[in-house]
Amino acid sequence: PEALARVLSQHGIDQPFPIQTKTLPDSLSGRDVLGRGRTGSGKTIAFALPLVTRLAGLAQGTSRAPRRANRPTGLVLAPTRELATQIDRAIAPLAEEAGLSTTVIFGGVSQVHQERALSRGADIVVACPGRLEDLLKQGVLTLDDIRVTVIDEADHMADMGFLPVVTRILKQTPDDGQRLLFSATLDGGVDVLVKKFLHDPVTHSVDAPKAAVSTMEHHVLVVDADEKQALIETLASGTGRRVMFTRTKHRAKKLAKKLSQQGIPAVDLQGNLSQNARDRNLASFSQGDVRVLVATDVAARGVHVDDVELVVHIDPPAEHKSYLHRSGRTARAGAQGQVITIATREERRDVEKLMKQAGVTAEFSEVSIGSPVVADLVGERAERVEYVAPAQQQPSGGRGARRSGGRGGEGLHGGVAEGGGGVVGHEEVDARGAVLPQTGDGGVPALRAGHEDGLGHAHGGGGAEQLGHDRAKRAVRADLGVHQHGLTAVRGIGLRRHLGLLHVRAHTSPRPARNSTSRSAAVPSSVIFSPAARSGRVSAETITER
Repeated sequence: PEALARVLSQHGIDQPFPIQTKTLPDSLSGRDVLGRGRTGSGKTIAFALPLVTRLAGLAQGTSRAPRRANRPTGLVLAPTRELATQIDRAIAPLAEEAGLSTTVIFGGVSQVHQERALSRGADIVVACPGRLEDLLKQGVLTLDDIRVTVIDEADHMADMGFLPVVTRILKQTPDDGQRLLFSATLDGGVDVLVKKFLHDPVTHSVDAPKAAVSTMEHHVLVVDADEKQALIETLASGTGRRVMFTRTKHRAKKLAKKLSQQGIPAVDLQGNLSQNARDRNLASFSQGDVRVLVATDVAARGVHVDDVELVVHIDPPAEHKSYLHRSGRTARAGAQGQVITIATREERRDVEKLMKQAGVTAEFSEVSIGSPVVADLVGERAERVEYVAPAQQQPSGGRGARRSGGRGGEGLHGGVAEGGGGVVGHEEVDARGAVLPQTGDGGVPALRAGHEDGLGHAHGGGGAEQLGHDRAKRAVRADLGVHQHGLTAVRGIGLRRHLGLLHVRAHTSPRPARNSTSRSAAVPSSVIFSPAARSGRVSAETITER
């Protein structure tokens, strides 16, 4: 349709890619389609156009689907929340032009906003299977009105063990609806979905299931194990965007921090991050605030950022499909890109087998950080940036008891308490009852004080015992009670030393303040504050122990 073509043109898409040219005639006519194309080949637009066109009644022989609360008419399934978000961003402008609405559903965040979007009558739902099935079981939505179902990256869903969930979801969609399945490969468990849910599908393949991409160059840099870290920092130091893949979440987080400390701004993308942190890090990378993204395989299917000039496999992937998906972050839509795999001498034979399975002809080079081939791959070096540690990552004075949302307290040596504070409903407050600014990470501040070298131990909601050490007397750690007269009863958490004063961040208790006449008997392990506590200056008048 002309209106949708105009939207694509405004986004710089004037000519169709091969996968779109081959599949669109069949998908727009309502046929089930089985499409195979490598990552970055244009699959998203290949299914977004027929999805929007047919639901909006813009295709011949179709009528506009009515909008009803909690009854979407279009469904797109994606394996990761990053990919689901990217798909929604691609579909949304087309849907808006056609008068349709979209929403994206995934786990790891509150479902309240997702429920609201569905109740307003979202026409197209882009979802990860796990959260979608949860909402279906709760009766939040029904799939009885689904006209078009899209399964994207089906092989990856099979690899991740989602096939049983996807099968249960597809069984809840009308049998006569249109189904489009797109993937980089069509092997393994994907055949099960095809045989069970696609009716007389038309198959279109525009790429062999190998990495035969003329605009992508593959290199294997063989290095001594003790020089590997220096090589990683060198490869990260260029001016262009680069994605570096690690095998574990811990290594991704640690490497991103280390690169930043070396003056190379980097962010991580891995499964332990909250959704807000994921979105923030990916936005920083997409907008150019940082040049390096350190990711695990969980992000390989969801990162769609233009102009990524370099992909670095810091840890060689375990199997060739992961190599192909990782490598697809560069050389997208005909652009040039370099793919580098770092291998130690002990890993060389395994990497050779991996390249053969992936259909890749790679140049193996034994290098050091000063080798010409490394300099050519890095290109122009960027200026180093002075590292400024985030406030929430300041070192604590003790080990502290970790709880969701941050470090809950300090040791008894006057260090900083990170993540301290309290919650009123869903808001943090300080000792004066003032609401603190929200971090946006969705974490719940820690509610217990820390433990330092056996000097203090956190109990219950933050109550502590004095274990006899003289230095413990200087610490205020306890269930904190204050007078009824105009003061709020609070439960203590961590301490913060600032300009020589102890500031208490606290959790407002829903219970009334204890009567001051019986506080020694009624309030275990408590500290009674003078009114000076309201200004942040703590004066301990009485310490009682159970």
